[in-house]
Amino acid sequence: MKVILQQDVKGQGKRGQMIEASDGYARNFLLPRKLAVEATADNVNKMKMQDKARRAQEEAEKAQAQAIAEKLKECTVKITAKAGAGGRLFGAVTSKEIADALQAQFGLSVNKSKIVQEEPIKSFGGYELKCKLGYEITGTLKVVVSEE
Repeated sequence: MKVILQQDVKGQGKRGQMIEASDGYARNFLLPRKLAVEATADNVNKMKMQDKARRAQEEAEKAQAQAIAEKLKECTVKITAKAGAGGRLFGAVTSKEIADALQAQFGLSVNKSKIVQEEPIKSFGGYELKCKLGYEITGTLKVVVSEE
């Protein structure tokens, strides 16, 4: 019996896949647990439409990530911080502070988890940070930390 999986099923396939399952397995396990639906013409058509919509959404998200990466090249985020003797900061500049400053200064919304810092920023100066925006797209962000 041909069925379309509604969820990932270990040993059978991934969500959205059409598989050939034995009649008993499909009737007694997959269908009652709503792990799959029968592959009727209507359900196959619905699956194709959902797949097409998902691909279109992924393309839109990829284009949006590319646009943000282009805008990040032109942005220089300025952050002021308190410091002690020798130019060392009290604490460190975090990715959350950088994301908030980016939103306030340029109106770009980048999640703090997407900003990659190899080590925390603990002194004044200019830094270049990478932003992993998804879909293998990375942008470069310039940050300038100055004294308050």
